[in-house]
Amino acid sequence: MKSTITYLKNFLKDKDVASVTPSSKLLIRRVCGPIDFDKDIVILEYGAGTGVFADYLLKQMTKDSKLILFETNEDFYDKLKEISDPRVEVFNDSVEHVKTLLKGKYLDEVDYVISGIPFSFLEPDMKSSILSQTVDMLKKGGKFLAYQTSGHLKDPLRKAFGNISTEMEFLNVPPMVVYEATKE
Repeated sequence: MKSTITYLKNFLKDKDVASVTPSSKLLIRRVCGPIDFDKDIVILEYGAGTGVFADYLLKQMTKDSKLILFETNEDFYDKLKEISDPRVEVFNDSVEHVKTLLKGKYLDEVDYVISGIPFSFLEPDMKSSILSQTVDMLKKGGKFLAYQTSGHLKDPLRKAFGNISTEMEFLNVPPMVVYEATKE
């Protein structure tokens, strides 16, 4: 409940917060379904919110895996900084600079990128830049896993990755389109 109140307050004051509640457990499981947790992996999460995906991921990940979280909202960032786990690194900056922020680290080495940032709010050039940098960060066979309120991301993902699959998760407020694209 505390997380829902945090989301609602920030939804009202921060134009970049696209939801009034954290993601549902069903949405989290659907988005994370393609992840192979049996091996050491590197995951980036764009728009980590209050950490509901991080909580789930950390319970599943191996001890030598790495989770890198990006969040621009100060209140959400403060909550993420409370995560006490050596596998986690948190950035209070926009993913439009992901390659610079990571200083070339993990280039072509990331297994999965999870994103809940509202791409529909972004200018086309910024959207394209983020997706292009994401492709650069992912290793061959790496996956971009996103959830959005509409199907608007299909064409940009097809252009960046050359492939895409989508599913709906209705048991979330609001319902979400779940995207999966793989670096070939």
